[in-house]
Amino acid sequence: MQSALYEAEHEAFRAMVRDFLAKEVVPHNASWEEAGIVDRAVWLKAGEQGLLGMEVPEEFGGGGVKDFRYNAILAAEITRVGASGLGFTLHNDVIAPYMLDLTTDEQKQRWLPKFVSGELITAIAMTEPGAGSDLQGLQTTARRDGDSWVLNGSKTFITNGINADLVIVVAKTDPEAGARGFSLLVVERGMPGFERGRNLDKIGLKAQDTAELFFDDVRVPAENLLGTEGHGFFHLMNNLPQERLSIAAVAVAAARIVLDRTVEYCKERTAFGKPIGKFQNTRFELAEMHTEVSIAETYLEKAVLEHNAGRFTAEDAAMAKWWTTELQKRVVDRCLQLHGGYGYMLEYPVAKAYLDSRIQTIYGGTTEIMKEIVGRSLGV
Repeated sequence: MQSALYEAEHEAFRAMVRDFLAKEVVPHNASWEEAGIVDRAVWLKAGEQGLLGMEVPEEFGGGGVKDFRYNAILAAEITRVGASGLGFTLHNDVIAPYMLDLTTDEQKQRWLPKFVSGELITAIAMTEPGAGSDLQGLQTTARRDGDSWVLNGSKTFITNGINADLVIVVAKTDPEAGARGFSLLVVERGMPGFERGRNLDKIGLKAQDTAELFFDDVRVPAENLLGTEGHGFFHLMNNLPQERLSIAAVAVAAARIVLDRTVEYCKERTAFGKPIGKFQNTRFELAEMHTEVSIAETYLEKAVLEHNAGRFTAEDAAMAKWWTTELQKRVVDRCLQLHGGYGYMLEYPVAKAYLDSRIQTIYGGTTEIMKEIVGRSLGV
């Protein structure tokens, strides 16, 4: 079935993104994978191209267009070229809502222009060594001291952690208040006591800088409080659906891309005197995957439209996130199997796709947590 999601302006944007990636990303991707981090210069080039902060108001240099279809296209095209180190989707899909909805006028003036230009790379620090999906188990603390917050604790698995100039940190500001005891503080590069640990060595997403962060009596100015004091947990809950939709968009794109490449491989690779695609088992495998991916694409399109209309719920997001990422993992694994021994070779894109896909069912909320959210919504 032909997609009815995108209009002419979206397809023009897709063509522009493809040109940008072909020129500025693809030639450098292998070296970024080896280095374990992307060059900051690509962020500046993306900013020049209008790929950062697309929904940021024009007065701050952004595109002024709030339409998640553009976000989905950017995510899909980055996935298509295997540039899993680019942190643009985190910047645009996860951080941008915080920067737009929770900032004061002064904070907008201070941060948004550089957010759009690529001069300011962002991250959000939730996960800790002893707390992942259970956000209420976080131990990082901040206490008010005059005109500052004094921040102590550590975070781990932080995407963009090495490159980030601005980190939204989830901290416990009132230990006795339960869910109302968390606040969001913006920590900026160079603040005394803010240190970065290792650029973590992962099995996939090799070019993505994923780091440990440490806060030792970091004095965060009071004007760097993001949103309302004590409402940090609720701010997170409000923004998680878009984050999970972004992950689902990557999952569906990745599944389709690896499947299409596998179909072509099965047409060309021969065994016992004929293309392996001519064997019934291969056709059945491809047919099953094509059907499942097509259904996922349909759900994703509906989800994007619901999100644009303001009707996309936490339960909708949880369903999208767990099912599409589990599908991605399953499709990539089956496609690798169809490649035989060649699928195990990193020179074949399916091998990289296999390694990159494994994290998808974990970050942004594990599959198990997503099912719990959906289950609770059913009243059980």
